[in-house]
Amino acid sequence: MVAKQIAIDGPAGAGKSTVAKALAARLGYLYIDTGAMYRCIAWLALQQGIDLSDEAALTALAETARVDLVNGAGGYRVYCNDQDVSEEIRRPQVGAAASPVSAVDGVRRALVRQQQALAARGCVVMDGRDIGTKVLPHAQCKIFLTAPLSVRAARRASELRDKGLDVDISQIEAEIAERDRRDSTRANSPLIQAADAIYVDTGDMTVEQVIDHLLQLAKQGE
Repeated sequence: MVAKQIAIDGPAGAGKSTVAKALAARLGYLYIDTGAMYRCIAWLALQQGIDLSDEAALTALAETARVDLVNGAGGYRVYCNDQDVSEEIRRPQVGAAASPVSAVDGVRRALVRQQQALAARGCVVMDGRDIGTKVLPHAQCKIFLTAPLSVRAARRASELRDKGLDVDISQIEAEIAERDRRDSTRANSPLIQAADAIYVDTGDMTVEQVIDHLLQLAKQGE
């Protein structure tokens, strides 16, 4: 049997979104990119000039924001308050803001409710940083996906170059290292490997190899 709920956690740049999206497509499952949801709140906060240390304002923003994840003819798109922000939320400044925003307890509570409601609709592949430990603790298949910091930074730099952005690899590596620190040490739902998650290091694997490997792990689920 194939696991009905597949939870994929891991640090920034590990390739979670890429492989989770492909895995969902192969299985015909709904793909839920929780990182994109937090990026939406960060993007809104930057757009509205909200201080990233103002937890009350960020919580109110998360409780009222409409985040939609759509996999249609135009590919996987992210909408925030009916605006397509698929490209905007991938910019480095939004990624940097997403880490402190996601550490706010009220923001996490609001988005976790949305994530669990989406998962309740049927079979899902969900990726993030607290899926196996907090959002879907009873998922039949849990995976902790990671790679060395240098590899993750190189991957992120390549993604940004493909979007036509100028990048400084040393700066990207420093930003990812700082995000790792924040995500792993925050008081609420820190980035940790669930006790029953399978550890997968993608450092020496191609995207296709990772997808094939995760597909086999998913087929071992009950």
